[in-house]
Amino acid sequence: MEPVTIWHNPACSKSRAAHTLLTSGDLPVTVRDYRADPPTPAELADVLDRAGLEPWELCRTGEAEYRDLGMADWPRDAENRDRWLAAMSAHPRLIERPVVIRGDRAVVARRDGWQTILD
Repeated sequence: MEPVTIWHNPACSKSRAAHTLLTSGDLPVTVRDYRADPPTPAELADVLDRAGLEPWELCRTGEAEYRDLGMADWPRDAENRDRWLAAMSAHPRLIERPVVIRGDRAVVARRDGWQTILD
């Protein structure tokens, strides 16, 4: 069985629901509290590539850090991708959760249909 990793925030109900589903079976699961152990910019880039997303698509725009850093005004293009990755790594509250990773795929598990990663 291919193992699964979840970037988990225990304070988030969607993250808790995904965590419960993932850890209730026989599937090998690694749980990473991404707030205590933030992903590096390179790890974020890798997961985003697996998910087919850009950093601004995984960024929580309602967080104070988003406003404080002025991220609403940041260009959303390849030239500024590293800037987004660095900010999200330095401020992990900006990362949408939970993120579920398995093999060469990753999904944001608060969206419908995320369980297909388990197939």
